Amino acid sequence: MNEIKIIIQARTGSTRLPQKMILPFYENEGIFSLILKRLTSSVKKDNIILATSTNENNDVLVEIAKSYGINYYRGSENDVLQRFIDAAKEFDAYKIIRVCADNPFLDIDFLNFLLDNFENTDYDYMSFMTSNYIPTIKTHYGFWAEAVTLNALKNVKSMTDENLYHEHVTNFIYANPDDFNIKFFNIPEEIDSHNDIRLTIDTKIDFDIQKEIFNKIYKEKPNFNALDVLNFLNENKEYLEIMKEEISKNQK
Repeated sequence: MNEIKIIIQARTGSTRLPQKMILPFYENEGIFSLILKRLTSSVKKDNIILATSTNENNDVLVEIAKSYGINYYRGSENDVLQRFIDAAKEFDAYKIIRVCADNPFLDIDFLNFLLDNFENTDYDYMSFMTSNYIPTIKTHYGFWAEAVTLNALKNVKSMTDENLYHEHVTNFIYANPDDFNIKFFNIPEEIDSHNDIRLTIDTKIDFDIQKEIFNKIYKEKPNFNALDVLNFLNENKEYLEIMKEEISKNQK
């Protein structure tokens, strides 16, 4: 049995943009559905798990997950760390690829790279970073997943009660690199040279411009990657101007 599972973190209760997971994004499909469609075209359905909360507002996400034939776990609304630990235990996931569902431009090739490279290592955590040594999960890019072991998440739980670290599942790990065995890969230079790309969705402006971009790229190439998106943005720089403004207003 493949012990690595992809766990997708998703809920409908966003304060800045309620229902962002299910608002029509491409034709009649929402972001969550589109991420599942892209993932299941490349990864076995049995290895994908939705981790959402017991809040009844998230029933709709569970129904979407069922329609794609993927597993789901419902746990704490606010203690996302505990939700991940419980979801992983439920499905014997000793190694996890963590995906945030508000990243519709997730690069599936880089995700598969993590799957291939994390399986037979002793690392607690594996992901990507910028040339300034910033983990990509702390950037606005929205292209990259991250890999972490269940044991590392359990250690985080035992080492801190701070809400920040229980809401943001992996922050404690890369904030305390001496306590964990961590491996970072550098992101492509072409992307690293851009500090004006924002492809994670928190606000209505994020949603609207990314919906436009996704519709134009996905129609041409459903299996697009990060460099395809970069090429599109370089040819349509008006989007980068809006993104730069949103980055200044939404510091991570």
